[in-house]
Amino acid sequence: MRADPHIVATWVRGWTLARETTPPTPYKGGLRVDVGWPEQKARYVFPAVVPAIGELASTINEPWVFLKACASPDAMQPILTTGWAIQRPGYMMTLAGSMGDFERPEGYALDVIEGPISIVRALDPAGEAAAIGRVVVVDGFAIYDRIETRPEHRRRGLARAVMKALETIGREQGAVRGVLVATPEGRALYESLGWELHLSLIHI
Repeated sequence: MRADPHIVATWVRGWTLARETTPPTPYKGGLRVDVGWPEQKARYVFPAVVPAIGELASTINEPWVFLKACASPDAMQPILTTGWAIQRPGYMMTLAGSMGDFERPEGYALDVIEGPISIVRALDPAGEAAAIGRVVVVDGFAIYDRIETRPEHRRRGLARAVMKALETIGREQGAVRGVLVATPEGRALYESLGWELHLSLIHI
């Protein structure tokens, strides 16, 4: 299987908008993002294993620069030099339809901020954020980012409620398809909401 380069590039563009970093720039079949964070200076993202990954692995000698590719660990390992380690994979997922309707869990309120970066928070009875998520729309794709639920509030349907509110915002802003990268733990949740796996995203 091979990732769709357009979907990967769209996700990267959305990620940079949601994280308010500099826009991505093309780099030898992939994209480079100058993130500028203390623990992530830059990241390179590729839709497949390409020679540029091996070149970067052999020439980068500074910390906090990450290489990411839609590929299996077995495909990536042979081109890596000493000092690089494969991290937990992410799962690039897409949604063509709707996630359905979900009731907001009793006792929680949704706080919605719409804009170029739309934010939905589920607030507990004390007004504290129990769950949060963000969405940006790029070329008809809703890019979901940083969907999080505090541990003590999990398994109550908050993530579903937040995701549905974000989906509604995305559709109002012209999105017809969704894209996100899930953690191994989050993959099962998104699959239960109708999301489909596009490809694994390997982080090194």
